[in-house]
Amino acid sequence: AGGHYGDLETVNGAVRVAERVQAGAASTVNGSITVGDGARLESLEAVNGSLRLGRDVQVAGGIETVNGSVFVDQGSRIGRGVETVNGAIGLVRTELSGNIETVNGDITVGVGSRVGGGITIERAHGWFNRGSKRKPRVVIGPDAVVEGPLKFEREVSLYVHRSARTGPVTG
Repeated sequence: AGGHYGDLETVNGAVRVAERVQAGAASTVNGSITVGDGARLESLEAVNGSLRLGRDVQVAGGIETVNGSVFVDQGSRIGRGVETVNGAIGLVRTELSGNIETVNGDITVGVGSRVGGGITIERAHGWFNRGSKRKPRVVIGPDAVVEGPLKFEREVSLYVHRSARTGPVTG
């Protein structure tokens, strides 16, 4: 806890970043990444694993996973976007400077969160995604703001709280 490190990488295993750690990129292929409260990182990336960030975490770059969920707790700031293919994304009182993008994941822009970009749900492409008929669920919660457009390339279930604000919705 509280230490300074370079990049944190593994292939088959989890990465745990302790509280108040400052580090470069954290990445794994088959494993999850857990980030403690107050940590500062350059970016987070997983292929088959979830990403869970504690409170007051700062990520200068983006957050990306293919098959895993992303949860960002309150007071955190993300410098770029959050991206998944098959995984839910949840933000609570989070400042996200970039976009949110997914193909099959549910999205919750929770209470008091701000997304500086937009939200995109892409159409499923490729052999592995042809059978997916489930509609992603998109929730824009109380006092949440999505400044950019909400672009849906496939059918979704969209819920926007009356106190929330969004850009234009297409799709």
